[in-house]
Amino acid sequence: MNAVIGNTDSEIVKTRGPESRLANFFADACLAEARKLDKNIDFAMPSTTGGLRNSLPKGNISLGNVFELMPFENELLVLKLKGSDVLELCKFIAQSGGQPVSGLNLKIVNKLPTAVFINGEPFDTAKTYNVLTSDYIAGGGDNSFGMEKPLETKMLNLKVRDALIQYIKYQTLAGKTITVKLDGRITTD
Repeated sequence: MNAVIGNTDSEIVKTRGPESRLANFFADACLAEARKLDKNIDFAMPSTTGGLRNSLPKGNISLGNVFELMPFENELLVLKLKGSDVLELCKFIAQSGGQPVSGLNLKIVNKLPTAVFINGEPFDTAKTYNVLTSDYIAGGGDNSFGMEKPLETKMLNLKVRDALIQYIKYQTLAGKTITVKLDGRITTD
C-alpha cells in the first residue's frame, strides 16, 4: 500500500460547490480509462460526491491513497440511455448541487439543469447517450436517479479503483504530474 504510483503538484481535495478538483480528477480518470475499452462513451458520472472518501496529497500518491479515496469494490459500466433519462440524470445532478462528471457541462439555475452540453455539443433529448457510471450509482445509490431504465447495459470488467490506479500509473509513465483545475463543467446561477 505504500508503493508510490504517481505524484501531484498540489493537494487534490473535495470542496463544497457544484465542482471540485477531486471530483474532476475522479471523473476524468475513470472516463479516460473506460474509453480505452469503449470509445463510444459520451460522458461519465462514475460516483457521487458522497462516494469520494479522501483527498489526494500533494507530492507522492501511494496505492494506499487510492484505496482511501475509493475503498469500495464498485465496477464501471456503460448504460445506453434515452435523452429523456439523461435529462432526469441532469436533474439529479442539479438538485444535488453538482456531482463528479466528465464530458458533461451544465449550469444549475434554481436547482434545474440549463445549458447542457455533452462533449461540447448541445444536449438533445431525441438522442441516446452512452453514460459511464458505477454499478452502485446505476442501482440508485446515493439516491441518484435517471439511470433506472437503460436501453442497454455493458459491463467493462473494470473496478472504479483500478481505473484510478491505471490512470495515475499511465500519467506517471508518460512523465506527467497529476494536475487538476476547475474548468467550469458545472456552474450555478
